[in-house]
Amino acid sequence: MVVEQLYVLSVIAITLGLFIWGKWRYDIIALSALVAVVLGGVITANQAFEGFSHPALITVAAVLVISRCLQNSGIIGWLVRLLELFNFGPSGQVAAVSALVALLSGFMNNVGALALLLPVIMQIARKCNRAPGELLMPLAFGSLLGGLTTMVGTPPNIIVANMRSEAVGTPFGMFDFTPVGLLLAIFGIIFISLFGWRLVPIRGKKGPLSGTFDMQEYVTEVFVPQNSGLSGKKINDVLENSGEHSISVIAIFRKGKKIIRPSKDESLRINDHLLIEGKSDFVEVVLHNTPLELVGNQDLEFSELENQDSGVIEVVVKPGSFLSKKSVENINLEQEFGVHLLAVARHGRSIGERLRNLPLRPGDTLLLQGDMNTISGTIKTLGCLALRERDIALHRKPTLIPLCIFTTAILCSIFGIVSTPVAFTAAVVFLVLSNQISARELYDGIDWPVIVLLGAMGPVGMAMEVSGVNNLLADQIAVLAGVLQPWCIVALVLVTAMVLSDIINNAATAILMSQLSIRVAEKMDISVDPLLMAVAVGSSCAFLTPIGHQSNILVMGPGGYRFGDYWRMGLPLEILIAIIAVPTILKLWPV
Repeated sequence: MVVEQLYVLSVIAITLGLFIWGKWRYDIIALSALVAVVLGGVITANQAFEGFSHPALITVAAVLVISRCLQNSGIIGWLVRLLELFNFGPSGQVAAVSALVALLSGFMNNVGALALLLPVIMQIARKCNRAPGELLMPLAFGSLLGGLTTMVGTPPNIIVANMRSEAVGTPFGMFDFTPVGLLLAIFGIIFISLFGWRLVPIRGKKGPLSGTFDMQEYVTEVFVPQNSGLSGKKINDVLENSGEHSISVIAIFRKGKKIIRPSKDESLRINDHLLIEGKSDFVEVVLHNTPLELVGNQDLEFSELENQDSGVIEVVVKPGSFLSKKSVENINLEQEFGVHLLAVARHGRSIGERLRNLPLRPGDTLLLQGDMNTISGTIKTLGCLALRERDIALHRKPTLIPLCIFTTAILCSIFGIVSTPVAFTAAVVFLVLSNQISARELYDGIDWPVIVLLGAMGPVGMAMEVSGVNNLLADQIAVLAGVLQPWCIVALVLVTAMVLSDIINNAATAILMSQLSIRVAEKMDISVDPLLMAVAVGSSCAFLTPIGHQSNILVMGPGGYRFGDYWRMGLPLEILIAIIAVPTILKLWPV
């Protein structure tokens, strides 16, 4: 038994380490952990895939589809347009942004709510002479706070609700999370509005003429073509002739050699490849005013960037994107997708290699050129989020059908007519039958890596139970209970979940911490409810790092943030939430 426990603990430790490392996708890591505990004989082959039939997994998938349908319905556009009416100073605008995204994310996927509002916030920042960084981190944090308020607001709540069913026979209801979650959301938004946004470093220019991402430095690769007349000319002379003085040369690649930060007096040679850096409009300036040509886009003329159908759009790479961790050379955007990659911005991180060899990362901002009539679909296929203009869904004719179907499903769940998984699965069926979402969009709307993660981590958690690891850890915590007050145990669970959610997926955190909390409650002979509520709150409070939640990483590039910026507002916010959450949980869900 001891050997088996050590084996399971090793698997869990390696799994957490791989989650933190981030080299591989979290669903692949979870599947690897599942295979490890099966091959180790901890669980049987028949138990290996029981997690994929878990009600929580079905509910999460259904909620993701419903969220996609609500996002596309157009009705939310009415709420979004209200933001344009708010210009009561920075604090008032931050409050409006945070409150609206929190309201939406309480009933739809957090990332979906953020994706809907992100382009709008960018426009509002320009109109109000404000740097986007003042609004985007509050937007991301507001989406996480809103998820606390209902069972369907975030996957951890769904997981915790179903874990309670296994522990005591009945799950948490749709609005059992609301008293605690709503209070935390209100105080969290007040903090963000009055103090939090002031703690975040704001980089870049403000103003309506500064461009969408003027605070970011884009990097592109150009070369010196033959018969260009540039051979022997100094870099400084070429840049001055371009009329753009903010352009700088990062590196020159010449016959297998790399010259880092070359002098402005460095002479150019035929076939030199230059990495150049500048603001978002510098690519057009270089193409228009110099003989330099974009690498891989030799047939791309400046006129193509300004004709009637073609245009340039700024996008951010989403987590799980088709582009993620692939080099530009391997993507083959021009032939496969009909778009040209003009430049890449990776704020806070230097780019010192040729763009064709550069693996793209979630949070990178790209300048893409293509046919504006079709580029919207291409962006979705690539797994990117457009940032130049509002989501096309805002321009569709609004319909109340998805909202009515969703409301009916919630009511059926609340009054016990059918279980929550059945209610939301039925809602998806009715959405398809009423032509509110096509069969293709149905599966596109599901975040499959999350589904695989949930299905795989369930049996891994079972391995902790079967091997006695949970029992061992619960015994140690029960010993602490002899010298600590109950509120200390609740606080310990909440803070541990917070820390884990800042470095690994929040759904994985909820699974592992819920199973451990159930065992702790049994050992201490107390109610499991306050511990599970602490898990739900802690798992959804990933405010310290950009990797803790997809919402955080999506705003990193557009907001001009760096990795270390998040804790500045996130740490006091997590402390505030812990101070409020622990007594509130114990008051509403006594031990």
